[in-house]
Amino acid sequence: MSDTTMPDAAMPNAAMPDTAMIVAHDISTLTATVARWRAEGLSIGLVPTMGALHEGHLTLVEAALARCDRVIASIFVNPIQFDNQDDLAKYPRTADEDAEHLRKAGAHALFMPDATVMYPAGFATTVHVKGVSSELCGAFRPGHFDGVATVVTKLLLISRADRAFFGEKDFQQLQIIRRVVADLNIPVDIVGCPIKRESDMLAMSSRNRRLSPEARRIAARLPALMRAAVESFRQGDEESSARLRAALGAEGFDPVEYATFRQEADLAPALDASTPCRLFVAAWLDGVRLIDNMPVA
Repeated sequence: MSDTTMPDAAMPNAAMPDTAMIVAHDISTLTATVARWRAEGLSIGLVPTMGALHEGHLTLVEAALARCDRVIASIFVNPIQFDNQDDLAKYPRTADEDAEHLRKAGAHALFMPDATVMYPAGFATTVHVKGVSSELCGAFRPGHFDGVATVVTKLLLISRADRAFFGEKDFQQLQIIRRVVADLNIPVDIVGCPIKRESDMLAMSSRNRRLSPEARRIAARLPALMRAAVESFRQGDEESSARLRAALGAEGFDPVEYATFRQEADLAPALDASTPCRLFVAAWLDGVRLIDNMPVA
């Protein structure tokens, strides 16, 4: 499939990017574009997404633009990271709207392959990261992080990015990707960007749009309860995580998969606040799985 570009005339309220945004649906189109940029001595940033973009995704594009000459965003709903096929089917897909957001944000290229491009017939390789992927979300979503590590590895190699930008909301995912890059000697800098939150402090997520109005109101209680637990943990309260789980249950989160303090470096249990650590939470509300984390320091 050949390159296409988004027309400039549809962007009256946005700053003009250096070049029209290239939309690539196949690997050869993207690699040819990357080769051209490399020949010009330009640095490249990558923002991998699964679409259904919100302001949090666009802040990653902004961060990439600030540090790279050219920015590639990818949209790919990765089937091999879904342990629940119903969740995969329900995942929101808003490709046209997403492309317009990216163009207005100033992205230089959008890579939007389908599953047959990323996983052609005979594909048989999986990237598995031991240790850091086994607990937290890894314990509740079998195979999820293998799918994440595999697709991100492919995107990093295809894009030849100098830097790749990920939100800290999926902090376990961020640490897994850092481990992959270190272990496989992939020459890319992994940049973690702060969580973007709604006005009521709920972490932005594509899944939030699936909440009913009442559930969305309840969801806004999550960050406040987390902040209280973090402060309690700072003061040496060994029962802060247990009290948080109980409070979340009382608010209507069911089940609460985990609410636990972990060290940032390796996600091992944090016994106190003497080393960099975070509170991690995963809980269901209105049939939607929500995750969040907060630094203790």
